[in-house]
Amino acid sequence: MPLSGGPTASTLPIAIPSSPKPPKGCNSRIFKNETTLPSYSKKFAPCNISGKRNFAVNSSSGSTDASVGFDASFPGDYSALLEQAKKATELALKDNKQLMEIEFPTAGLQSVPGDGEGGVEMTGSMELIREFCDIFVTPEKVTRTRIFFPEASEVKVARQSAFGGASFKLDYLTKPSLFEDFGFVSKVKMADRVKPEDELFLVAYPYFNVNEMLVVEELFNEAVANTDRKLIIFNGELDRIRSGYYPSFFYPKLSALSKTLFPKMETVYYIHNFKGFKGGTLFRCYPGPWKVLRRGLKGYVCVHQQEVMPSLKEVALDILPSS
Repeated sequence: MPLSGGPTASTLPIAIPSSPKPPKGCNSRIFKNETTLPSYSKKFAPCNISGKRNFAVNSSSGSTDASVGFDASFPGDYSALLEQAKKATELALKDNKQLMEIEFPTAGLQSVPGDGEGGVEMTGSMELIREFCDIFVTPEKVTRTRIFFPEASEVKVARQSAFGGASFKLDYLTKPSLFEDFGFVSKVKMADRVKPEDELFLVAYPYFNVNEMLVVEELFNEAVANTDRKLIIFNGELDRIRSGYYPSFFYPKLSALSKTLFPKMETVYYIHNFKGFKGGTLFRCYPGPWKVLRRGLKGYVCVHQQEVMPSLKEVALDILPSS
């Protein structure tokens, strides 16, 4: 996959939501955001910022005693991040979550989408997925874990690099078509890819082409729902869909995921950074609350928390400026 320099966000007098950008230097259609989000008006509950914080908070969608009392601070490095994501996912599994999301920047813990080159960000995700799988998947479950990459070429790259010598099953969501240069690909029928012994599916960064998340929905509906299987979406940049990045008029099926698939999903680990004079970070580690953090001289300070995920616009325009 060719690489090119990725744009960096400029410093503005207010925090701005860092809308994900398509990878540079790749054969794909680029879509412009032509929609805006509705404004929100609600009272914000500031979180406890007095040194020790130990929130005994359930997930907004409910949790059992297995996960009560666990709370995490912002990680100091990627090793700490992966350990937090591992524990959060384990607690979500104990709470019988079937569809989970893990989302964080790969070009640096304080970076935003677009800070790194598109191909480099994907490579970073691939390597971090391998590290996550190594600490999360037990040896006896390795051959029952199927990892889906966006397309067949990514599977080849994975086998030659990050996943070389691993026993994980590597698969793909889409395959090239005659019109690949125009952004068109052929969907892969999920019923033909899944095997009876599969127990866990992990989908790697399904955001390069709009069809990829539609295939993920098919995978969940046909192979996960009403079974004991689990599905984790890893760095899928789902905020594109949540925020209306793809206009519903042109992408009705993709936009519908916010009402059909996303309500069934638990975001178990999430980091999104905001740049600007009053920038900050939206952070969640299951089953803790959603926190808005601001970086200070001695680390991160929590300025707000709530049970449900706030929109990026809400954080950028309401929560951070008023904190």
